[in-house]
Amino acid sequence: MVPESLRDFFVATAGVAGALIGLLFVAISVAQDRLTSENADPIHQLRAAAALTAFTNALTISLFALIPDTGIGWASVSVGIVGLLFIAGSLISLLQERRAHRAALRDATFLVGQLVIFALQLVYGLQLVAHRHDTGAAEAIAVLVVVCFLLGIARAWELVGGPSFSFFGQAFSFIKQRRDPADRSD
Repeated sequence: MVPESLRDFFVATAGVAGALIGLLFVAISVAQDRLTSENADPIHQLRAAAALTAFTNALTISLFALIPDTGIGWASVSVGIVGLLFIAGSLISLLQERRAHRAALRDATFLVGQLVIFALQLVYGLQLVAHRHDTGAAEAIAVLVVVCFLLGIARAWELVGGPSFSFFGQAFSFIKQRRDPADRSD
């Protein structure tokens, strides 16, 4: 059972997930050449699939939460398993692409984060299957739904070529410029 205190949350997240999936399809249509051409970059395809997986995951749990007298335990278990299978396939794909792309390591790190989310969904889902009224597990799944949104948004941002301003990337660039006098224009 879904705690009554989370009902409005899942109503909102179902709407948010639907809107984000719609926007993702718009982003995919804008970046269609990068995804479907003969020379399509597998990294972009992986990013699109990762975003869709995260958003679909959140949508599935949110919609099942809205069905009266139905819990989110089995939904969480199901999307957790599907997510883990997606991660396994994606990591295999990245291993094949790692020589061709420096971004593959970064994408692998991102996938490991997604792996943790899906594994936690599976664990909390199993807790809810065993104990239907475990509000702690239901609340943890609700938090994971939010995290899926954030992961999906980050992947969609990368898919459309949004600029990256990661702390480590900027710090390494700054240090490199300070060490190499030829790069400085003082």
